[in-house]
Order: sequence, then structure tokens, then C-alpha cells
Amino acid sequence: MTWGAEQQGQGYEGEYGYGYDGGYGHGRAYGYDGGYAYDPGQGLPYDQTASYEQAPSYEQPMAYEQSAPYEERWPDVPEPEDPVLTETATATAEAATGPAPVPSPSREKGAGGRDRYFDALRAVALVRVVSYHTFGWAWAGLVFPSMGVMFALAGTLMAKSLERPALTVVRSRIRRLLPPFWFWGFFVVVAMLVHGWMPGWQIVFWVVPIGDPPGNQWGAQAWEILWYLRTYLWFVLLSPPLLKIFRKAPVPVLLLSLVPVLVLQYGPHPSDGRLGSALTDLAVYLFCWLVGFAHREGVLQRLRPAAVLLASAAALAYGGWYALAHRSEYGTYDLDEIPLAQAFWSAGFVTPLMYFKAYYDVDFAWLARFRRLDRTVTVFNGRAVTIYLWHEIALILAVPLIDQFWKVPAFEKWLPLESQWFMFGVGWVLIGIAIPLFGWVEDVAARRRPRLLP
Repeated sequence: MTWGAEQQGQGYEGEYGYGYDGGYGHGRAYGYDGGYAYDPGQGLPYDQTASYEQAPSYEQPMAYEQSAPYEERWPDVPEPEDPVLTETATATAEAATGPAPVPSPSREKGAGGRDRYFDALRAVALVRVVSYHTFGWAWAGLVFPSMGVMFALAGTLMAKSLERPALTVVRSRIRRLLPPFWFWGFFVVVAMLVHGWMPGWQIVFWVVPIGDPPGNQWGAQAWEILWYLRTYLWFVLLSPPLLKIFRKAPVPVLLLSLVPVLVLQYGPHPSDGRLGSALTDLAVYLFCWLVGFAHREGVLQRLRPAAVLLASAAALAYGGWYALAHRSEYGTYDLDEIPLAQAFWSAGFVTPLMYFKAYYDVDFAWLARFRRLDRTVTVFNGRAVTIYLWHEIALILAVPLIDQFWKVPAFEKWLPLESQWFMFGVGWVLIGIAIPLFGWVEDVAARRRPRLLP
């Protein structure tokens, strides 16, 4: 994909500023004039939101050679397999691999035996994604780089899953990713066809998103988030050889994983198009994926706190400096518009989060004392794919819905209809409706009994 202040997409450029590649620079600010306008200065999170981009019972790795399971155990799930954003496991798998280590009495587990530290991180990441797509805050990525966090969590789960045969794991991941994508994509594709879209052979990317799926300008806001699914899918396919390489020299490989984004920035730029977009996204988030490997393999907990904090501070300093120093070049300091800054800032931010978990063995078990909050975190993790895929459509539908509120005098007088915060609230109400309506597809993909709520 290409970078800069100009927004990008696939096969057109219009008021949304969306070019052919899709990917890293999607931005907009919503309004209440019956529609929304894209603001080139405010890019969608390289989450770009969300992230396309996963939550189980996580166990802390105990050593580089031996580490405990880190996935949630559902009583009716046959094996611990993770889709894009959610990680689930089962008591059946536990029976096959032996009982998990008994946690210390001071570390109560949350609902379902899940490690609430990672659950909480994923829930915060999803909230940040929706917030960014509502308000378009350029500073949101500096406060919490949600996509880097989600790639790191997915990398940890992938390393755990690869204790089983690689082909089985890859097939399982793909199986659990595609049905929710197909279900959601059916509505988006049909809507674009109704609005005049004529697809070519590239429609195959709506079947297997190894490249950015095509679309028209009318549906750009809905499908632009699919860069995350594409990037996640490529990381899944590359993980078996990546993990073998990582195990040969963990720390050097982890540090060298930042070299590709430097090469893309200062060396030959990849060509515009699907290949360029995929290479850029993989380079930006490669470190985050591998730091997930480092957590699972017990590498992080062997490192000294001072060394980790110093390296993280250096990465944050460089990423932040680059974003601010090149603000005029990119038209914004939004990390989602600046790949090099995004890569280093995410690396410096995510590493302490994973190290804190590995070295100090924290788990946020105290969430279990707050039943509503604990339940909310559980739902967010169990329906993370649904929330990610449908949140943009919820925000789209919120605009015409609020337009109808203006026709009711009482609503016009007493409700802050012109406020984006009001749209943010309406969007979450619609997301809450989408969870029971469409979330069951995640259960079907995971070969679980469908449920309205996790």
C-alpha cells in the first residue's frame, strides 16, 4: 500500500480519498448532515482500524523450553484454536495434554478460567478502534496502538497452537476466520452490487482475503478495515517457518524484525497495489507478532527489566520523533499514516505490556470482583471478530438513524443530536444489537454450539 496524507483504497479515488490498494491510510471525521466526510488529516487506525483485527485461559510461560498453556478453556470446545481476535480452548484439550498448572491462591482466574490481563488489553483495543473511527483522533494511536497490541496477542496464541502440527493449526485458523468474513461480506458485496458495483476477477479476494478485496466508493467505509484480516491471514501462513527461525536466535531475530520497515522507508519502495500493501503491513507489525512469540516461548521473562525498558523507551522516542518531525510531509502525526513511526511506536509500547505479564506474572484476576465489568470483558473477547467487522457498519447506520431523531421535537430539544459523542453512543447500541444477531457465526466457525452471547 502507499502511505502519506492521501487516503488509499482499491480501484478509485473520490471524496473518501481511497485508492486502489486499501490499507494504511484511511481517515474520516463523521458529521450529522445525513452523511459523513472523510478527513485526509485523520487516518483510520492502522487498525485502521481494528484490530481486522482475538481470549482464553492464558497461562504464564515458565521457561524457554517449557511453557504453560495460554488459552481459554471452554467446556464444549474440542481444541484450543484461535480465529482472528479470539482465542479459545477446551477441557478436552487439557485432558489430552495433561492438567494445567494450578495457579497460586493469590491469582484467582476470571470467568471461565481466562487470564483477564490479556482479555482486558483486547477489550481496550476494540474500544479504542471504535473511538478512533468515530472521532478520527490523530493522537489515539499514541495513547494506545491497538493494532500492535492485537497482533502481539495473536502471535502469542499462534506460538502456543504451533505445539500441534503446523498444517492442522493453519487450517484451523483459516477455518475460524473465513465464515464470519463470508457472512459479513455477503451483506457488503450485495449492497455494493445494488449501488452499481461491477466486480472483476478480483472478487476472489472476497473468498480468501490474501489480498485487499475490491469494492466501490459507496462501500469503502465498510470494507476498508479488511486490511487487518489480510495481514493476520498472512501472519498465520508464515508463522510455522517464522517460529522455527525465531527459536534459533530469539533476541537477534526480534530486534532484526524492525529492519524490513526501515528498508521500505529508506530503500526501494514497494509498488502500489495489493502486493505493496501486504508487504508494508507485514513489515510494520512483524515485531509485534514476534514479541508474542517471545512471550509464549519464555524469552521475555529471562531479560532484565532495565534492558527491556531502555530498548522500549528508545523505540518510543524514535517513533514519536519521526511522527512529529515528518508531520508536514504526511499532513498529520497520526501513526496510521506513517508506517515507520507506527512500527517503532507499537514496538516500544507493546514490549513492556508483554514483558510485564511475563516477568511479573500478572493477570488482572481482580476483574472477577466486578461482575458487570468482568462480563463485558468476556463478551468483548468472545465476540471480538463480530465487533470488529460490524462496528463500521454500525457507525454508518448511526448517521441516518440520528437524522430521524431530528424529526421528533422532544429529541431535537433534549438530546445532543449534533454531538459525535451521541453518535458514539448510538453506534455502540447498534454494535450491541449486532453481537447476538451475528456473533453466533463465530461459534459455528469454531465448531461450538451457537449462543447469543459467549
